[in-house]
Amino acid sequence: MRYFEEQLSMQRRYPGQVKEALEIIANRYIGEHPKHPVVYRAFNRQGFIRGEDYRYKFDFASKFAELKEGQFVYAWAKLWTDSPSTLGFSVSCFGPISVYINGQRVFNSNLNDDVFPERKTGFRAKLEQGWNHFLLRFLSTPTGCGGLFGTGSIKGFPLHFIVPSQDREGQEGWLYSDPTDEELILTDGNMPVLDAKYSWHPVQRWDERELAKGAFSRLFHAEIGKTAYAWTKLRCRAAEEASYWTGRHVGSLTIWIGGKLVYSADDGGSFRIPLPGDFRTDDVLIRSTCTGETWGFDADPLPEGYELMPPVTVNGSDEVWFYLGEMESDLPPEQICKMSKLFEHEGERTYWRLDQPDTWIRPYIENTHFGKWNYPLGVTLYGILQTGLGIGRPDYVQYALDHIELCTSFDTYALWDKEQYGAAGVNHQLSAIDSLDDCGSFGATALIGMKHGVLRGAREAVDRIARYISDFQDRLPDGALYRVRGSTDFMQHTLWCDDLYMSTPFLCRYYELTGDETYLNDAVKQFRLYKKYLYMPEEQIMSHVHDFKFDKPTRVPWGRGNGWVLFSLTELLAVLPGNHEARDELLSFFSELCAGFLRLQGEHGMWHQVLNVPDSYEETSCTSMFIYAFARGVRYKWLEQQAPYVKSVLDAWDGLSRIALDKWGNVYGVCRGSGYSFSALYYKDQLSWNLNDTHGIGIVLLAGIEVINMTDSLKD
Repeated sequence: MRYFEEQLSMQRRYPGQVKEALEIIANRYIGEHPKHPVVYRAFNRQGFIRGEDYRYKFDFASKFAELKEGQFVYAWAKLWTDSPSTLGFSVSCFGPISVYINGQRVFNSNLNDDVFPERKTGFRAKLEQGWNHFLLRFLSTPTGCGGLFGTGSIKGFPLHFIVPSQDREGQEGWLYSDPTDEELILTDGNMPVLDAKYSWHPVQRWDERELAKGAFSRLFHAEIGKTAYAWTKLRCRAAEEASYWTGRHVGSLTIWIGGKLVYSADDGGSFRIPLPGDFRTDDVLIRSTCTGETWGFDADPLPEGYELMPPVTVNGSDEVWFYLGEMESDLPPEQICKMSKLFEHEGERTYWRLDQPDTWIRPYIENTHFGKWNYPLGVTLYGILQTGLGIGRPDYVQYALDHIELCTSFDTYALWDKEQYGAAGVNHQLSAIDSLDDCGSFGATALIGMKHGVLRGAREAVDRIARYISDFQDRLPDGALYRVRGSTDFMQHTLWCDDLYMSTPFLCRYYELTGDETYLNDAVKQFRLYKKYLYMPEEQIMSHVHDFKFDKPTRVPWGRGNGWVLFSLTELLAVLPGNHEARDELLSFFSELCAGFLRLQGEHGMWHQVLNVPDSYEETSCTSMFIYAFARGVRYKWLEQQAPYVKSVLDAWDGLSRIALDKWGNVYGVCRGSGYSFSALYYKDQLSWNLNDTHGIGIVLLAGIEVINMTDSLKD
């Protein structure tokens, strides 16, 4: 098969020019996935939180004490999609539920669903480009009223829904109605009728009694000695002469503008502070300490030419002030004016909130790639980072470091966010580690990144990953890492060769960081044990999976699974001391595997999706990993007979650049994320390939760098 006409190939455009090919691939990826920051949204705690599976919990019996049998309650939200798509959803019912999308009913629970709330029912639905309105109808019965609803793909595609009303546009969450005896009417085939007989919750505005208080008194306890902060930004647009800002305060008050102290008083009074007169935007931080029954400040309108603006854009709010409390009173402003920082006082942690009832600011990663934490992106960033270092492109290095740091800088916050709201809006996999996929691959890349820059939060994140792998990840009695859980029952109690990459590179690099040989020796142990369970010595290749439900290996040599093994073994050999007792044994295993893979290289230079099935498609990610490993074997002299492997590497890169890489930097033929089977037909016919899949882009880049390194080493 051909993925595209050869005239469009990278080989035709850049024959033999590996560096240029890598730049085209990296530029395409970075251009398609620019460094978008996190998105901040308001969130009202009176709404519904999500569980660890990212489904919203609608429990109306706890919301409405007066709820009667036979009454309806409605929940309404919207979801954006960039293009028409079909998504999976999951429902569990406390009572009868109907789901409408854009006015069309797409799900209606049945009797079994209604009486077994532990049952998960999945369905798929088509969504339009743009906003899609979701209306959930709940009927109150003796079994309950409500249910769980949300994404059908917890790790791959967690969904957060947006409040649909104009006065809180952009908040995360749902509106919900009062109980009603009547069915709600839909208009325009889309949105519910909004009129006086329907009250929508949660409450967004303060009542008159609360409004009579100051913001600090509304938001925080009036307890003598308590301290809180208010933060905004001041922009000067056209001031021509010195101006002042005035106001009053109750309790002590301190004001900084642009980090400079401009006012401080221990008791209540009035302030008059000078304002900067040039065109600039400065942080304004106000600290208030309670000294009586009320506290806080009241600022007069700014002079002409000045305006206040929120420190960052918060969707779902037009507030310009953010509030934080209660806090230590002696933190400098540069430590306070941060959005990635979680604040702690007397063992209690807190974050920024708004002057609205029970409304907090939360960060979300809404990019498809940049800032996300998952294992394919870990390999992708590894490739971009090494490419930047290898061909002298510091911009690539910085891109990778910025992506990693966006994740690690929010790690502590994400753990707290999960505690507060059930499911974090950032780092959704790292904040809820339950498998090696969630942590090992990306964590290993973070460890490399730490060698090339100071990454906020990275050390704490990798320490937590190390504890998880060593102390919490499921293992067999002999210590082999394996999978107790699975996305289906069939996938439980299995050992996958993929997991050598999800664990051992991290263990090797954490050993380098700490000097603790426990981690290095664990990596060695895993290779010995995985060889015991998965190695097929007669072919010198690996079975993809060992299934302990049947206590037998599948004996299907999936290409990428075998690639993970050899790729990871080179990572271990590169750090293993020359005098380590396992070095000769692992070098021998490396040579055996290389010999087995060399025999199975295809006529076009690439390897196949199923290694020993020549009519399965030519697969890019395994080809790239074999290039990487063979080239390193030559360069480090791990292979005694080098000539066959040099030829193999060059043939493979030629085949890859002719068959799977086009001149625009698109990467074809990367097998999508896999399940497993005892049948080779599953891998050959059902496990198809994706265009520009992150399981392969970084590996292609790594392969190209090793081709360059090997070629240079042969010149010496």
